Amino acid sequence: MSQRSIGSARPAVSAVAEMSELIELLEVVWERGRDTAGSAPVSSAQARVLFLVEANDRLNLRDLGRLLDAAPPSVTRLCDRLQAVGFLERHPGAEDRREVLLGLTPAGRTYLQRLRARREAALAEAMAAMPEASRAALATGLADFCAAVAKPLRLPSPDSVTSRTA
Repeated sequence: MSQRSIGSARPAVSAVAEMSELIELLEVVWERGRDTAGSAPVSSAQARVLFLVEANDRLNLRDLGRLLDAAPPSVTRLCDRLQAVGFLERHPGAEDRREVLLGLTPAGRTYLQRLRARREAALAEAMAAMPEASRAALATGLADFCAAVAKPLRLPSPDSVTSRTA
């Protein structure tokens, strides 16, 4: 990556440029990890479903579609394929049996663990080449960045939803 001045008059623009370059590189690493993490072929879209189901307790098809910004038929097909390879399971809702809740199977959890291990190994190798101070600064900045990015990808907890009255 090129050395851009973070202390310049436009540090956010510089950081965005660096992050864009990083994301392009990570997409290559991520795909390599996804292709070798298990015997069942999982597309990038299917991997996103697995990550979102894991991160959101009691996720239903409608909410998954909203998080993916995808049409209901597409979401259903993604879930059908993940269920067929044994990574996803569907359960009727406790309060409304018409609602379909999604959950990871043990095989789905194992797949995500293997995928993360492969990706983390590739990242650890790259980070080992960085100076220690740069690694520490990166870890701090990435923690804050991840929190900002992840917030809209998580559903509000049932406790935080306020009731409306007419």
